[in-house]
Order: sequence, then C-alpha cells, then structure tokens
Amino acid sequence: MSKTWLRDRGVVSVQGEEAASFLQGLLTNDVEALTVGEARYAALLTPQGKILFDMLVARAPAKVGQSFFVDCAAQQSAELTKRLGFYKLRARVVVADASHAHGVVAAWGAQLAAAPEGFRYVDPRDPRLGLRLILPRETAEAVGDADLPAYESLRVSLGIPKGGVDFAYGDAFPHDADLDLLNGVDFQKGCFVGQEVVSRMKHRGTARKRIVRVTLSGDAPPPGAAVLDGELAVGSLGSSVGREALAMLRLDRVEDAKAAGRPLSAGGVGLVLAE
Repeated sequence: MSKTWLRDRGVVSVQGEEAASFLQGLLTNDVEALTVGEARYAALLTPQGKILFDMLVARAPAKVGQSFFVDCAAQQSAELTKRLGFYKLRARVVVADASHAHGVVAAWGAQLAAAPEGFRYVDPRDPRLGLRLILPRETAEAVGDADLPAYESLRVSLGIPKGGVDFAYGDAFPHDADLDLLNGVDFQKGCFVGQEVVSRMKHRGTARKRIVRVTLSGDAPPPGAAVLDGELAVGSLGSSVGREALAMLRLDRVEDAKAAGRPLSAGGVGLVLAE
C-alpha cells in the first residue's frame, strides 16, 4: 500500500437537519442518496454552467441531523465556505471551513485495509485511485508526502484532471473537464445550479473540448502551454509526469490535424494522443 498527505486539499464541513437537501439543490451530483462512508464527485457551477468548485462529497456519521465532509482544493476552501453560506438563506445547516482541523490522505495499491484509521471512502472517480481519508490535521501531516509523485503518476495515467491545473475554475464546463465521464454529474437528480446548460450539452451528444491523456516526445513544458497545430492553438497542456501528460484539446481541430497528417506540439515538444 502507498499513501500520501494531499497538502493541496482542504475540508469543508456541512452539517444540520437540511444538509443533504441543501447540497442536493446546488451540486451536479446526487448527494441525498449517499450512505455513511460513501462519496460522490460533484461540482458547484455558475448559472451559465461553468465550474466554480469541484469536490468529493462524503456523508459522515452524525449523532444529530446530517453531516458531510467536502474534500476540495485547499486554495478554495475558504471561498467555497463563503459561497455555500451565500446560498444558505434560511436552510438549517452550518457550513464551516474545517481545513485547520482536518487533512486529506490518499491510499492506494494492495492491503488497503492497513490504511490509517479515520473517516474513509473509496474515490468515486475511479476505484483504482483507492481510498481517501479525512484525518486530524496533525495525523495527516505525519503521513507525509514521500509517495506524492507516485500518486500524481497514477492520477495522470488514469486521466483524472486536477482543477486549477488541467482546467481553469470559472472557465470550463463539466464536459470539458470530463466530469460526466468521472461520475461527477447525475442527469436524473433534478435541479442544480447551471443544470440547463449542462443538460443541453448532454443532449447535443458531443463535447467540443475534452481533457485527454497525451504522450510527449521530450521534457514537458509547464502547465498552460498552448498545444499547437502549426500556428493554430488547439488546446493547452495540464499536469505532466515524465513524458505522460493531460491536455485540454479541441477534439474537432485535433481530428483535422490527424486527418491531414500534421503533428501537434506544445512549447516546441511534440505530442500525440495516448493509446
């Protein structure tokens, strides 16, 4: 088993009698159906359907009412807490940034039963990512991040995007960031913020842009480097580990380049779609 503290993840707590229905009316996924120890990948969108925050939402044990942990980008935990508070109105919920008290650990590979004790759930995006654990902050930090490069390699190899690196918050639709492919959108759950736009994209049947795995011919340029077909921008590079990377690409333009036999590049380094 491998494990790492994810120092770039924060934790928001949502508790109260109406916690489930409160989140249900906002997020892209069905959280009311969650059982204790189960999680869903979800996002909070703008009314125009673009991703403001993506997160893993897990139902936690509660003596009274309902309780959820929201595993989100650490740089966004305070803003997410504020945004959820804006939507709270008279709902009987308490929203708090719990990042000072809790940390997030990922554990994967064999012998997961030996993972640290604490609140745990299977990563809902892909079971090969293993477990996520929400632990007391000091315990999470003590796990350390020596295995973080291995975790990043696994994430990239599975094509799992990271918000703020592989897509820009406030600028990408769920389909662009593969949320529909990673169990992040429930199209049957009823209303949520931005639903009309997301449903329209689904019924259109094709996504214009996607985050896909690519293989580089040399050292990876930094995230954000433009992917080019000659001088025409067809996307941008995201996370990379060695010569494997993720890139958000305009699929139609990539197909045009492929049909014409034109190579793609980023920062002067050639790239092809991964097998």
